[in-house]
Amino acid sequence: MVKPVKVGIAGLGTVGSGTVNVLQRNNAEIARRVGRPIEIAHIGARRDNPNCDISGIKVSRDIFDVAEDPEIDILVELIGGTDTARELLLTAIGNGKHIVTANKALIAEHGNEIFTAAHHRGVDVAFEAAVAGGIPILKSLGEGLAANHIDWVAGIINGTGNYILTEMQEHGRDFGEVLKEAQALGYAEADPTFDVEGVDAAHKLTILASIAFGIPLQYSRVYMEGISRLTTEDVKNADMFGYRIKHLGLARDTGNGIELRVHPTLIPKEVLLASVSGVMNAIMIEGDAVGPTLYYGAGAGADPTASAVVADIIEMGRGLTAEHEERAPYLGFHADQMSQAPVLDIEDVTTSFYVRLHVQDQTGVLKDITQILTRHDISVEAMFQREAEADEPVAIVMMTHKVLERDMNRALDEIAALETVLEDIMRIRVESLDA
Repeated sequence: MVKPVKVGIAGLGTVGSGTVNVLQRNNAEIARRVGRPIEIAHIGARRDNPNCDISGIKVSRDIFDVAEDPEIDILVELIGGTDTARELLLTAIGNGKHIVTANKALIAEHGNEIFTAAHHRGVDVAFEAAVAGGIPILKSLGEGLAANHIDWVAGIINGTGNYILTEMQEHGRDFGEVLKEAQALGYAEADPTFDVEGVDAAHKLTILASIAFGIPLQYSRVYMEGISRLTTEDVKNADMFGYRIKHLGLARDTGNGIELRVHPTLIPKEVLLASVSGVMNAIMIEGDAVGPTLYYGAGAGADPTASAVVADIIEMGRGLTAEHEERAPYLGFHADQMSQAPVLDIEDVTTSFYVRLHVQDQTGVLKDITQILTRHDISVEAMFQREAEADEPVAIVMMTHKVLERDMNRALDEIAALETVLEDIMRIRVESLDA
């Protein structure tokens, strides 16, 4: 009889229960793909989950019991967080277990350490589910597009933020109102910081960029900007200029360094990414041989994420008999071949900008603003001045040509210092994505 692959699952929340269900529901087909059965041999969870049937499976309330179980071939980490999860993985690796995880924060922040430990112990670490849920984006990037030099990766990789922006765009609703609704629907946490301020997307972009460009994981170098300052006025103005606002994660190889940034972005309506609505995720990748490609699907949820977790288990199950050196490297490039290309500071990035400001209705204000822009070599592509009622502030909206961010910052600081300029100035980066 063929010996089954024995899997231990740590964590029985939404993704953990989904993983149990997919493994049980599709067990016959999975066995045909692997060449031998996959058996859930041990589960570590503080409490049971009524959404899955674990009868007949060994259950421990201490997740470290799974990492210490000599019967387990593959440990699946689905507890979330970083501190306990890091300790759990290092313990399991030390005991010779292969690892499958859906934990983007853990990989982005501690992946370099985890991969080093796994390499020395001769075990594998797989993490497809860490980015974009059910979309097989990491395999596509690291394997399907491996022949390409990747120019850039741009993605809507946080469903909560995309849901909020979609509601603002399609129904003219305010950010705060939609955020409360997203929390009520379970799309956003009680503390929504990770979603709306870009932390979640930055974790995912860190992983995408490492596989795209063969650079070490560098979460601390990602520039982050959230969507909480966006207004319906900005959404309408963008639409008038032919753009949609999306909270984008963008990594680009400039030839002089790598851009790693997460921020609100104006993208042309004709770019397919602009039409991605609701909680869905989508990633565009530009390769030198293949050109632009688009990957779309559910970025979260029990079954979509479990789809990616189980796919990693299947791939790992197939390769258990292979020598460690013969398996695919963790980040798509061999550890001794990683690039040392620098990650650029945000001030060294060149983009176009959308700028919106409110000014006093006085003669000469526009002249003062344009003189400052000219002094910093900033060329305006389009400008719109909205008529105001008597004694009301005048809204000025402009789109610039490409400019170095450092020069834009200096110009906006000078403009903000003008007595005639009111409130904070809103500026949003613009990306054509080769439209």
